[in-house]
Amino acid sequence: MKNPNGACLVIGAGDDTGAAIARAFAREGLTACVVRRARHADALEALAGSIRGDGHQAQAFPADARDEDEMQALVERIEAGIGPIEVAVFNIGANVHFGITETTPRVYRKVWEMAAFAGFLMGQEVAVRMLPRKRGTIIFTGATASIRGGAGFAAFAGAKHALRALAQSMARELGPKNIHVAHTIIDGRIDSSFIRENVPNVDQLREDEQILNPDHIAQNYVMLHNQPRTAWTHELDLRPWKEKW
Repeated sequence: MKNPNGACLVIGAGDDTGAAIARAFAREGLTACVVRRARHADALEALAGSIRGDGHQAQAFPADARDEDEMQALVERIEAGIGPIEVAVFNIGANVHFGITETTPRVYRKVWEMAAFAGFLMGQEVAVRMLPRKRGTIIFTGATASIRGGAGFAAFAGAKHALRALAQSMARELGPKNIHVAHTIIDGRIDSSFIRENVPNVDQLREDEQILNPDHIAQNYVMLHNQPRTAWTHELDLRPWKEKW
């Protein structure tokens, strides 16, 4: 169904942060186009269905963000069938922890493909459509590893550093053409299914507000999209109030 307000593309629409971002932009009147790999198709459709159940518009698109042909076809399908992509969010995490001697070339390459190369593919595809319209917002989700490599995070930090550099280059190139490119540094634990399953004191962290709330992250993404162009933010760091940094 065509939406005169356009679409929000969320690459990496998982159960937590990505889902919250999709819901937030759907509440803004955009069609949330949520994307994960095909093996997550059921969960992806459940997310889109829940957004529609709340009275908003959403569609699920199983796709591999690392595949150039799939990304081209995905963006073309959204633009033709739903409307212009007004917001594109790249939210693939790819966080892995291996010592340098245990990090295989396959792991390093795969993490780079997921967290950096896929971001390039999304950014390029949506920029091609946004440039003639002279409007749009592109947001890349980063992490602490975007600015600091930690022990055991060579693959993850390398990919996130590359994604940050991509965002900076795109912002300097596209900003003067009225396309807002932003990079967020999510610095701290997120209240996610992974954390809930692996951190014993997560309930206490939530009560003390020492863990990032996905809905609050999403609110900041909407804020970035709605910023007046006289005061654009390129890089935004988000962390709980007691997080060390």
